[in-house]
Amino acid sequence: MTFYEQKLRSLQSTLYKNQEQIDAIIAVRNDITSKSETDLNLDQLSKTHLISKFHLIRLFKKYYGLTPRQYLINVRIEKSKALLQKRVSVTETCFAVGFTSLGSFSVLFKTRTGKAPAQYRKEQLSRSFLLADRESLKNHHSN
Repeated sequence: MTFYEQKLRSLQSTLYKNQEQIDAIIAVRNDITSKSETDLNLDQLSKTHLISKFHLIRLFKKYYGLTPRQYLINVRIEKSKALLQKRVSVTETCFAVGFTSLGSFSVLFKTRTGKAPAQYRKEQLSRSFLLADRESLKNHHSN
């Protein structure tokens, strides 16, 4: 085996190992995204994906810039914004997206969006009414 063949084999084994890590972390991210409403925890994720929880945290942060917990919170906040825009109550939204405490949900929501959930919902409802009024005026003037 030549020097170059050895180097190539060494690189291939390193790349393959990294690919396994990447595949595992993508699978973890997909699980978090699709199961965000459930009571997900690090122990479950590490057992499901056959990776130690500490290594999982390190790799997830390396590839996504967030810990799995931070990513889960972001997913839940985004889903809650969508529900609040659809006129779902703050309490229903909180539990529907997977939070177990209304207080924690409110604090996290305000930290991430700059607004309390009730304030966000109210502003979104006002916007939707304004847009509906504009459409109604457009239709009235075009007739």
